Formats: sequence, C-alpha cells, structure tokens
Amino acid sequence: MTTELSRTSALADRHRTLGSGLEDWNGMGTAWEYSTDANAEHDAVRQAAGMFDMSPLKKVRVTGPDAGAVVDHAHSRDLARLQSGQSAYGAVLSADGKVADDAIAFKNSNSDWLFVHGSGASMELLQQSAEGLDVTVELDDDLHIVSLQGPASLGLLDANADVELSSVPYFHHVDGSLFGRSVTLSRTGYSGERGYELFVSADDVESVWDAIAEAGADTGVMPASFTALDKVRVEAALLFYGYDMTDEHYPSEVGLGWALSKGGTNYRGKDAAMGAVGKERFVGAGISIDHSDLVDGGEELHLNGQNMGTVNSPAFSHRLQKSLALVHLAPGAAEPGTALKVVGNDVEYSALVETTPFFDPQKTRTHA
Repeated sequence: MTTELSRTSALADRHRTLGSGLEDWNGMGTAWEYSTDANAEHDAVRQAAGMFDMSPLKKVRVTGPDAGAVVDHAHSRDLARLQSGQSAYGAVLSADGKVADDAIAFKNSNSDWLFVHGSGASMELLQQSAEGLDVTVELDDDLHIVSLQGPASLGLLDANADVELSSVPYFHHVDGSLFGRSVTLSRTGYSGERGYELFVSADDVESVWDAIAEAGADTGVMPASFTALDKVRVEAALLFYGYDMTDEHYPSEVGLGWALSKGGTNYRGKDAAMGAVGKERFVGAGISIDHSDLVDGGEELHLNGQNMGTVNSPAFSHRLQKSLALVHLAPGAAEPGTALKVVGNDVEYSALVETTPFFDPQKTRTHA
C-alpha cells in the first residue's frame, strides 16, 4: 500500500539517488536510510560534518503587527526578550499545561517570525492564539532546511558565504549568500555538534545541497540520513516529539522545566505547567544497556522487581560502544549509577542510569 504524501522536498531526487525509499515523516518523504552505512554518516557528523535535509519540519510564517503576541502566547519561552536575529527553543503547551509540541521561534523583526516545529499541534495552537488579532499564520513549504552539523561545518560555510559565521552566536541567524544563493544561516541543530541550519528556497536548495557535497567531499563531509540523526541526537540527549515527550506529559517531567519562562507573557498552559513542577510522576533520564545492539523501545524498566519506567528512544552508538536509550523513570530510580533491568517480550537486559548527555556532557562542542 502506497502512502499518499501531502508535502514534497525539492531534494527528493537527491535522496533517491543516495538510496532512500523516502519514508513518510510529517507528511513528507524523508531519508530514513541511504545506501551508505549509517555508522559512517554518524562518524562524519562527529569528525567532519553530516548534511541532513530537515525540510520535513514545518516552517510557519507568523507576520503582521500582532505577530509577536501570537508566538509569545504559543511558546513557553519569553520571546519578547529576543532581538531581531535571535531564536529560542521551547515547548508548545496545551491549555492543561502538557507538551503539545516543541518548536524554535526565529525573530526576524517585531512583525516577522518563523516558527519551526515537528509533528505536534503547533499550527493549530498558533491559529488559536491568532484569533481576532492582526496577523497572518501560514505554512511555508517553499522554504527548505539543509542542516550541516559537525566540526567542519564552520570552515566550509565560512569559505563560501558572504557573511562571517564565526561571529554568529548560538541561536542567532543572519541573512546572506552561500555559493551565490540567498540563504538564512542559523547557528542551530540537532546533533550535539557545532552546526548550522540553512533556510533556502525550493528553487535554490538543490544547488546549495550539491555545492556543499562537492566542497566537503575531500574532508569527509557527506549526506546523512535520519537513522544517523537518531544516533547523534540520542547521544546528545535531544528529545524527539512523539517518543520522549507527548501531549500526556508535563514539561518538567521530560526535562523541559528549564524552558518554562516564569516571567513575561502568560503563555497558554503556563499556570498548569508551573503547578506540575515538583510533582513529577517521572523524569527524563538516560541509560546504557548490556546489549550488543539497540533495543526495540517500549520496554519496561524494573528496579527490585518493580516497574519504574519505560524506554522511549533507543540507539546503538558504535562510537561509544554502548546500547543507549532515553527513558522515563520514577524520580527515585533516576539517580546516575542506579542498576536497572530492561524487560520486554522474552528479553531481559541489565542497564545502568547514566549522566546525560552521553556524548560531550559539558556541551563544549555545541557551544564552541
């Protein structure tokens, strides 16, 4: 049975050439696998740079005199504090204070915002926040995202852009030209490495993709699939909506308590989310598993024979030589060093709660 996709990446032919079957994520054909080894792609991200097509993320333009009020009501960070050219990651909450999505809000000006989110309810909630206000909220699928992540990303981009990226701080973005094409270059990513997300039109994205691949080929830069992305983001303990957080979870239960602004705008769900702080049913944590591969996900986590949590996002890191997982655990079982059992259908493995992120715990590479 063929899945009907509602959205198409202009890079689809590039992905097919690289061996992808273009599986569905977020309504768009997505490169979950290439014919190259995902471990080699993983190595490229850590040693050179990996290039991902992140266009399946939804890019929402929020424009007009009341744009700032709309995004501030829909996002858990105090966006009114941002200057033009800054962005912020945070939660999008339901009215009852639970996680309806996560998103990065990019401020271009007071009346021009870009709201980038995954598979949650951000669009619907932005539209609710916009009711009765002087604002336009619209999906922009002409805008594509090429994410270049890894230590070689700065040098490659700086050599071919008309802006000096070394002076662009973390969670800032600038407009410029790259390989002669108009782009917005944002110092953001989903890898645990220094990296950049390039926002580029459908007409220009193939040219930019090809130019990066050619410019980086001799230094180990390569296209990378979502399978490799999942490995690096689990190593970096970065959350994926639908797995590590859902609309059944409060932000403080999944490690997003830091993203709840206490002052500023009275964003949707604020009081309920704040009221859950200190009353968490479980907390987000990371474990290593005594297993030579990744587990399936969904397994129970037992301590002294009692079910204390669930495996959410498993991955096997060949670089760390560990089977890893992001999990939810009862607060009393989440202390690093706690020994657990991973219990699934006809399987049982020993596991250990670890400090996260598993890779670069001080985040020195991301913030370099």
